[in-house]
Amino acid sequence: MSRKLSHTQRVNRWGYIFLIPFLLAFVIFQLIPLISTIYNSFFENYMSGLTHIGPTFVGLENYKKLLSGGELLQYTKNTMIMWILGFVPQILISLLLAAWFTDPSLRLKGQRFFKTVIYLPNLIMASAFAMLFFTLFSNVGPVNSILVSTGILRHHFEFMSHVGSVRGLVALMNFLMWFGNTTILLMAGMMGIDTSLFEAAEVDGATAGQIFRKITLPLLKPIFVYVLITSLIGGLQMFDVPQILTNGTGDPMRSSMTLIMWLNKHLYNRNYGLAGALSVLLLIITGILSLIVFKATAAEEVD
Repeated sequence: MSRKLSHTQRVNRWGYIFLIPFLLAFVIFQLIPLISTIYNSFFENYMSGLTHIGPTFVGLENYKKLLSGGELLQYTKNTMIMWILGFVPQILISLLLAAWFTDPSLRLKGQRFFKTVIYLPNLIMASAFAMLFFTLFSNVGPVNSILVSTGILRHHFEFMSHVGSVRGLVALMNFLMWFGNTTILLMAGMMGIDTSLFEAAEVDGATAGQIFRKITLPLLKPIFVYVLITSLIGGLQMFDVPQILTNGTGDPMRSSMTLIMWLNKHLYNRNYGLAGALSVLLLIITGILSLIVFKATAAEEVD
C-alpha cells in the first residue's frame, strides 16, 4: 500500500516544483553558455577576411597570448581606476544620505520625494545616460558654452581628449546611476538596527559622530560587504557607459578601454577563441578580487 504524504512533505514538494523554472533558466542561460565558453577558449576559431579559420584545438595558446601581452594588465587597471573613482564618492554620499534619512531627530520633510529622486537615475538606461553626457560635454556642448560665456575658460575644453576628464566622466555617470540604489540598501540596514542601542549610547553621553562610528558602521558591515562585492563585480563588467562615451575606441590612448570593451572587440572580429579565453580570465579575476574583499572583511571581524 502506498503511504500518504504528510502535510509538510506535500508543502516541500511544491517548493521543489516552484524551483524548476529557475533551475531550467539557470542551466539554459548560464551553465550551458559557461561550459561552452570554457570549451571554445581552447580552440583557434576566427574570421580572416571572408575565410573562416578553425575551430582548431590549440590548448592554452589563447591564454598565453592574452597573458603575454600588456593589454590585459592595462585594461584591468583602466577598469579598476574608473570603478574606484565612482565607488568612493558613491559609498560616502550614500552613507551620509542614509544616516540623514534614518535619523528621527532631524525630522526631514519630503523624505519620500527625495528618496524617489535619488533613485530615479538608476532607472535610466546607461546608454541614454552616456549619450546625454556625450552631448553635454562635447566641444560645442552646453557645458563648454557656459564655461566660455561666464569667462571661466577662454577656449572650449576638449573633455573627450584628456585622460582625466574621460575617466572622470565615466566615474561620475556610474556614481549618479548607482548611489541611489546604495542609499536604499544602507537605509534598510540602518533601520534594522535596534534603536535601544542608540538610546543607551545617548544616555552614556556619546555624541552623534561616536554613535555613527562605534555602533552604526560596525553593524552595517554585512550590508557594506554586499554593496562592495556587487559593485566590484559590476565595475569589472563596465561596458555601456565608456563604450558609448568614447564611441568604442577607449580613447584617449585607450585609457578608458575596459575589459568588457576589449572582449567585445574580439567578439566583433569573430575571434571566438580569444573571446572565450578572455571571458574565463575575467571570471577568474572577478572571483579572486571578490574573495580578497570577503577574506579581508572576515579577518577584521575575527580580530
